[in-house]
Amino acid sequence: MKPSRLLLIWLALLLAIGIVLGALRALDIAVPSTLLSINWGLLLALLALAILDAVRLKRLPSPRITRQMPGSLALGRWSEVQLEVEHDFPQPLTIRIFDHVPDGLTFENLPLSVELQPDRHTRTGYRLRPLKRGHFTFEHCEINLPSPLGLWSDKRLPNVPDHTRVYPDFARLYGGQLLAVDNWLSQLGVRQRQRRGLGLEFHQLREFREGDSLRQIDWKATARQRTPIAREYQDERDQQIIFMLDCGRRMRSQDGELAHFDHALNACLLLSYIALRQGDAVGLSTFAVEQPRYLAPVKGAGQLNVLLNTVYDLNSTQRSADYQAAATQLLVRQKRRSLVVLVTNLRDEDDEELLTAVKRLSKQHRVLVASLRENVLDSLRQTTVQTLSEALVYCGTVDFLNARAELHERLNAHGVPVLDASTHELGAALVTRYLEWKKAGVF
Repeated sequence: MKPSRLLLIWLALLLAIGIVLGALRALDIAVPSTLLSINWGLLLALLALAILDAVRLKRLPSPRITRQMPGSLALGRWSEVQLEVEHDFPQPLTIRIFDHVPDGLTFENLPLSVELQPDRHTRTGYRLRPLKRGHFTFEHCEINLPSPLGLWSDKRLPNVPDHTRVYPDFARLYGGQLLAVDNWLSQLGVRQRQRRGLGLEFHQLREFREGDSLRQIDWKATARQRTPIAREYQDERDQQIIFMLDCGRRMRSQDGELAHFDHALNACLLLSYIALRQGDAVGLSTFAVEQPRYLAPVKGAGQLNVLLNTVYDLNSTQRSADYQAAATQLLVRQKRRSLVVLVTNLRDEDDEELLTAVKRLSKQHRVLVASLRENVLDSLRQTTVQTLSEALVYCGTVDFLNARAELHERLNAHGVPVLDASTHELGAALVTRYLEWKKAGVF
């Protein structure tokens, strides 16, 4: 409980009057004794009212607060949190509410000033925006309750427990369901290339049409029907994709509000959504983390929710990436041939270790190395050089990018495909490469 501004103003005023009257008497200036008596009487009366008001405030029941918020939030997106206040006050009362928001969440419109009316429930709210993923717990909601005479303010901390999970920004993934798949992919910048040859999985028999290849004719069916019958194929649907996600220190670079690790997660979820809609199975394997996580490839739309629940609280670490150990772990768990997408941030010192690990994986799986590139590197390479310090930064940037490009060329020379993309390009680039390989039947 603390004094209100009204009480402090009255105390300051009466004390100031008392000091002035005392100073006048010290200077032998005649001051009516009644003024001193009145001043002291007012001061004592104020103190008595303050004590009475404090007692009445302590006896007031605390308002009851209920918090209504989504059970899951998307990283970086604003959401509404509603607070419902119940009370037993017979008179209108204005209170201030401050919700104790956990670290990692930012907010707007707090604290709240709420006017309570008798026999009515009051609803109010504020906005919430997550800055990191994970599981968050709300415990208290602070209420500043004014006294009946307005001389005091009492802080109440009722327990209002709540829990929420912050997932990667997957809202745009579900937004794709509202559009045709082809239009949605083109809006994302995905380029679908002309298909080479035919699909690998038989779909159906149908009548031969103009433009069909003679190789599509099913001669047995043609003989039975006495009319040309063609075989129709579709892309093989029963394929598997495994994401090998680097959770080490190289994924901690920041581009905008998100780290490379969050950009990588969003790109993996985007490709997962596309692959699951294509009828393929999607799984996950993490490394460079204290407790590696593995999710076996499974088909179906429900696998996306399983994947989200697996990675929502996953964070990058200070560990270095051990590609050999990650490859061994995956080879033990994943026996069937799959498309393995290794998402990391390559450095020139990774040459031998990474090449050895990928060659081991390539004996059993089709491997794609997706290397994230910092956006700041592209910006520094395009800046105008005018000073010595800018020239040094520019030369260092170009030297780093050249070493990075040489590593990619060496990997490509050994038959290891490398996808080099910035954080904002990674998602569309992965989907483009996946569709290209799937239609070409290379995995």
